[in-house]
Amino acid sequence: MSKTIIVSNRLPLQINIEDDQLTVNPSVGGLATGMKSVHQGGESLWIGWSGLTEEQTTDEIAAKVDDAVAKENCAVVSLSEDDVDHFYYGFSNKTLWPLFHYFMEYTVFEREDWLSYQTVNQKFADKVLEHVEDGDKIWIHDYQLLLLPDLIKSKKPDTSIGFFLHIPFPSYEVFRTFPWREEILKGMLGADLIGFHTYDYERHFLSSVRRILRLETSFNEISYDDRIVKVDSFPMGIDYKKFHDAAEKHQQQTEDEKSDIQKKLDEHLASASDAKMILSIDRLDYTKGIPNRIKAFEYFLERYPEYKQKVRLIMLAVPSRSNVPQYQLLKKETDELVGRVNGKFSTVSWTPIWYFYRSLPFGNLIDLYASCQVAMITPIRDGMNLVAKEYIATRVEKDGVLVLSEMAGAAKEMNEALLINPNNFEETAQTLKRALEMPKEEQIKRNIPMQKRLERYSVERWAKEFMKALDNNEDHRVSLVSKKITPVIQEEIVNQFKKAKKKIIFLDYDGTLVGFQNNPLDAKPDEELFSLLDQIHNAENTDMVIISGRDKETFTEWFKNKNYTLITEHGVWLRKEDKSWTTFDKIKNDWMDKLRPILETFVDRTPGTFIEEKNFSLAWHFRKVDPELADLRAMELKTVLNSLISNHNLSVLEGNKVIEIKSSNVNKGRAANRMLALEDYDFIFAIGDDYTDEYMFQELPKSAVTVKVGLKKTNAKYFINDTKEVRKLLNNFS
Repeated sequence: MSKTIIVSNRLPLQINIEDDQLTVNPSVGGLATGMKSVHQGGESLWIGWSGLTEEQTTDEIAAKVDDAVAKENCAVVSLSEDDVDHFYYGFSNKTLWPLFHYFMEYTVFEREDWLSYQTVNQKFADKVLEHVEDGDKIWIHDYQLLLLPDLIKSKKPDTSIGFFLHIPFPSYEVFRTFPWREEILKGMLGADLIGFHTYDYERHFLSSVRRILRLETSFNEISYDDRIVKVDSFPMGIDYKKFHDAAEKHQQQTEDEKSDIQKKLDEHLASASDAKMILSIDRLDYTKGIPNRIKAFEYFLERYPEYKQKVRLIMLAVPSRSNVPQYQLLKKETDELVGRVNGKFSTVSWTPIWYFYRSLPFGNLIDLYASCQVAMITPIRDGMNLVAKEYIATRVEKDGVLVLSEMAGAAKEMNEALLINPNNFEETAQTLKRALEMPKEEQIKRNIPMQKRLERYSVERWAKEFMKALDNNEDHRVSLVSKKITPVIQEEIVNQFKKAKKKIIFLDYDGTLVGFQNNPLDAKPDEELFSLLDQIHNAENTDMVIISGRDKETFTEWFKNKNYTLITEHGVWLRKEDKSWTTFDKIKNDWMDKLRPILETFVDRTPGTFIEEKNFSLAWHFRKVDPELADLRAMELKTVLNSLISNHNLSVLEGNKVIEIKSSNVNKGRAANRMLALEDYDFIFAIGDDYTDEYMFQELPKSAVTVKVGLKKTNAKYFINDTKEVRKLLNNFS
């Protein structure tokens, strides 16, 4: 029976060894909770690090750990102290974490850390490959394992792989500074489905893929190798019922059942009729904006002194990565800021900030959530931020105000909250005042839709939606792969060729016989290609036609010593073995002088583009241009051209990074059909890579073997990956 393999840096287990005694307890919250619906019974396996290094365990203890986690349907990836230092604390948290959160000043690029990151990702891959079977699905999580999808896909290409990034993906301008940017992108593209929390992160990823790898994207799909990689956003939810039910139970507590923290919170609320509390909960991380929050609260007390002795900031900072220098400096700065504010404003009976530097049990978290009238969640950059969602879930009376940073992923779906720029102290102070004075009716009006949304799109729903999308993408992938020229299909095509009495082969040039070059003149035929073309041209009872958008002058120069049949400018010119050029039709070119200035305007506005002028067409090339700017300009140019040529028997052709204007009477399909009229062919083969070749695929008889180069929407029967595979296929035609 097929299973789902979940892979993350850490297992969803707390494993401890004391006096050679092993204890294993389930982790709570976050990913462990979210994946509970996927990781259940015997239908799944969770692979990750146990939290114990090789140096901490003997062979005997390691065996006990393996046995213990196996009972929880888990498997351990073994890591050394060196791995943890360089892979986790090094590359993951000194390179990827700050860079992806836009803290470039904290980002360190160390080759030793990068090599360790590669090594550890390979260890994870080896462990997955040890357990994966045909039909299994794999779901990989987060930034520690960005290389893993491709490492698995290269060994198990038919396995369905999903990947989810739980932190932001930075903009192209930030990501391009990364030394190993191509390797990271290719690693992620080993997945069939790549998920992000928000559309912004998805958009940044697609932009980097297009600009760095120069891959074609269509909406949220990437054509890569012989696959379609789908990219989508799935905002992670929380276990809404757990938090809401706990808050309801909290309301029913007797005085004796209340915790010490709750009693202290009650004391503050009882100190004045208008006493209120503002809640701040975070890991102590520089991405969370904790110093900014303290400074903004200080500014608030200075700007609105009437709130002194009435409002208190309850700040919980959970320790995190305390051995990393930036985190140590952050702890020092936070301690000093809290001390400064408390020293500046405290009275005998009132301290403005209650500061906890530790983690608290779940029950105490509910105390804080349920008691504080305002939650101030203001990270500088955050992938999602589930604390904001947990606070809203616990407001059983539907009151309370969430002040949320617009830089948090959660802000995209919680727009009823009061959204602020965490770097703007003036705005933050004004918003805090508004939150503290907000009428209860408005609080309820804002919180009801957020609660309904959180209840509906829970963390379980998040996991199910991702797995459903992975299943759908698998169905789509199978339908595409069935059109690929497999060894069996290739053998059938070659057999048809050999049995046929009269054969014709249509070959596109750029993107088919040769790869694309930034300068089109650099795509001259090489000796290997000449040898291949000679072989086909000399094959018995075989007519070979190179049919291209190139101008006849270029082909005359390149093929002056060959007797190939050539069709240029998409079907304008024909050259047969006698090497004389003729036109299929009488075609006008008097329109070119009128449209050339328009193209020249676009060249001036779009650096890197150029005009190619042929006998009867004009082409605007934009291969060297930034892909997003190119798309914008191409769309604009098409709009302008279509408005001008509608009554002039002209058409606009979209090739590969080129827009061409030519007569509507001319296309490769018409030219190919005219060649077919000259002989009675019982084997017809055509291959091409772009939109201009679709006319040929459409016009040729249904019996023809038509092949598209690259995985794109097409009228061709089959597809093939690239020019290397094209040449391998054509080598069989002799």
